[in-house]
Amino acid sequence: MRLDDYEPGDDIRDLGRGGGGGGFGGGGGMGGLLIGLLPMLLGRKMGCGTILLIGVAAFFLLGPGANMLSSGSGSADPAADSRGAQNIACDTEGERFACNVFGSTHQVWSSLISGYRKPTLNFYSNSVERTECGSASSAMGPFYCPGDQGVYLDTDFFNELDRKFGAAGDAAQAYVVAHEVGHHIQTISGISNQVRQAQARGSQAEGNALQVRMELQADCYAGVWASRAKNSAGQPVMEAGDMEEAMRAANAIGDDTLMRSAGQRPVPESFTHGTSEQRMTWLRRGLQTGDPRQCNAFDTAI
Repeated sequence: MRLDDYEPGDDIRDLGRGGGGGGFGGGGGMGGLLIGLLPMLLGRKMGCGTILLIGVAAFFLLGPGANMLSSGSGSADPAADSRGAQNIACDTEGERFACNVFGSTHQVWSSLISGYRKPTLNFYSNSVERTECGSASSAMGPFYCPGDQGVYLDTDFFNELDRKFGAAGDAAQAYVVAHEVGHHIQTISGISNQVRQAQARGSQAEGNALQVRMELQADCYAGVWASRAKNSAGQPVMEAGDMEEAMRAANAIGDDTLMRSAGQRPVPESFTHGTSEQRMTWLRRGLQTGDPRQCNAFDTAI
């Protein structure tokens, strides 16, 4: 991808290595598997306790009530340990790339939305204990918290995306970041609040169905960014093969694929992010149209 370097300011922070309990390391075992199977996902954090339902995420892998705290807390990435000690944002290869994608999303969305307000990008390792949506573990994957309008990312997830799913490449990683920024667009536009209110009035199955539409819209928004983004030389950031990389990532993290990978029978009523085919379809829609108005997943068949 042809991305410009982005100089972080107050919009990017490195929170370092989380302390306390949790034990969700990236060094293998069930914690590593969970990181691999719960990608960008976690727009579920969008309800600050309603929309990021950890139990639903765990259901895809281990079933309700399973113990998710079984892995060790050590990190397999010395760079991540160094990052945690120094707390300097954008000081590793993975962080630098995420920062550059993050900066590019600002350029696109500020040109599309009058009065656009940036989210923050928060790097952490292992766990993060102080967000407006509560504490979180890297095992949950990247997530967005509407309470503080922050994207939270442990870049070890990029390695898991490659190793566990074969979704390698910078475009796959960019999709992760752009999807979470898509949830920010839903927050500042009022969509997420409307969905949360509708979920509170409906059944669990109805709430899940609404959440699927939220995630598919965020996928479409990620595609809109990729379609429109250009660097300072006026070149599209997307290069040959990038669309295929992003589509492989979308395919890898569909609810049906995740459940089959966990040895479970897909149960559509429990889906919260959409099937692999749906995720690819909505990402493709954004990529091909570059028009956020085409991303209304609530008034059309999905």
